[in-house]
Amino acid sequence: MPFIPSVIKWINTRRIHQIDLFRKYPAEIQQDVLTHLLTQSKDTVWGREHGYSSASTYEQFRNAVPLQSYEEFIPYVERLRAGEKNLLWPGEVKWFAKSSGTTSAKSKFIPITRESLEGTHYRGAKDCLVLYTSLNPATRIFLGKGLTLGGSHQINNFSNSSLYGDLSAILIENAPVYADLIRTPPAKIALIEDFEEKMKMITEKTVALNVTSISGVPSWYLVLIRYILKTTGKNNLHEVWPNLEVFFHGGVSFLPYREQYRQLLPSPNMHFMETYNASEGFFAIQDDLSDSSMLLMLDYGVFYEFIPVEEINSDNPRTLTIGEVEKGVNYAIVISTDGGLWRYTIGDTIEFTGLFPHKIKISGRTKHFINAFGEEVIIDNAERALENACMRTGAHISDYTAGPVYMGNETRGAHEWVIEFDKDPDNLDHFINVLDTALKSVNSDYEAKRYKDLTLSKPVIRTVPAGTFYKWFKERDKLGGQNKMPRLSNNREYVESVLKTAGM
Repeated sequence: MPFIPSVIKWINTRRIHQIDLFRKYPAEIQQDVLTHLLTQSKDTVWGREHGYSSASTYEQFRNAVPLQSYEEFIPYVERLRAGEKNLLWPGEVKWFAKSSGTTSAKSKFIPITRESLEGTHYRGAKDCLVLYTSLNPATRIFLGKGLTLGGSHQINNFSNSSLYGDLSAILIENAPVYADLIRTPPAKIALIEDFEEKMKMITEKTVALNVTSISGVPSWYLVLIRYILKTTGKNNLHEVWPNLEVFFHGGVSFLPYREQYRQLLPSPNMHFMETYNASEGFFAIQDDLSDSSMLLMLDYGVFYEFIPVEEINSDNPRTLTIGEVEKGVNYAIVISTDGGLWRYTIGDTIEFTGLFPHKIKISGRTKHFINAFGEEVIIDNAERALENACMRTGAHISDYTAGPVYMGNETRGAHEWVIEFDKDPDNLDHFINVLDTALKSVNSDYEAKRYKDLTLSKPVIRTVPAGTFYKWFKERDKLGGQNKMPRLSNNREYVESVLKTAGM
């Protein structure tokens, strides 16, 4: 056996044993994480203000620290950006991950500490390989390169004390030297800010390499893959990289893109592995390729709490630990991390699909939904209904967004879907009917509002030309990276702006 696979197998065996521990003892491992976070931070400004030196139980921690949104966190971010040390986490924070989000601020700036880099973000990336190789012992990915499609923002200076950029850019800047042995493209190409120039350079640099894995956001990878195929004249990506065997994807739901990827990557040996990572942390990894659920990673520098979604806007919502959650319930996630985030509501909602081990699926966002008429449609509802409609009509979706059509004096409300099809449905009316029926089957509130068209009329579908969403991002200087189109909105902002881009 070659030397490198032998070393990797030894490392993986140790790590799988650790992962098995939190699969069996989730509450105990999470208590260890909380204890570590409190002990490390007890002498910080925040730790002293909230009595961390005398807090040893979850109840004491919960009573001492209020829930935090990003808006409440902004004053601390500004102090950190100015160079204040030992504020939320020991030492100085030099890096901030810039990301858009559902906040009143145009951008969020999430502090990235050395501990969060090593103990959460890099550890999550390594565990993707650990879990994948445990599922595929004969893998040959380590005999080639991993292609990463990085962010659109380079590292920039806040001041002499701090820098900011896309999380992917920060990870590349801080990566160990040996990373270049297994990763492509080189950092100078990965950090190009102009996305179209980046695609050109990636193509020139990588088509002749032995690329065995790719990782990134599915929507943006589609753009890159199509560019590569057009440039090379190939029919699918395996004709470019015959040893490509896995796509580690995250950032947006894979459901609308699954069929397109099966055509672009048709090898029966091709695998797709979902991850749940964000600027705030690396949270979950798919650990069974036959099950789309992801394993919640409980031994990183992240302590989790969960709020039942129906209580998220109450004055005193319940927060539950990993030992108190139930399957099939929609929860908003609260995190405390080794990046100095304390009881921070990240805006995502998840549902547990299994316990012991604790597996999850992302169900949506606390602010990305349509509830203009009491229908409470969330992203998970939308993705499942669209997948059904595509399957039944032969359609492929490139991108979409949806919002309400408000009631008029003599008109009922409706949902308006702006969709860019990669492949049009056989019959658009049939697509609408299937979408409507599927939404009724997964959401009883929607079904009730659609009863005899009393409140809601049938969905309205507006199809836009190919390239519309790409143009929408380009107009806003948001090409590439982790920029994502909000799928659902409770107002018409995104629907109207995309239609305007399409000239409609």
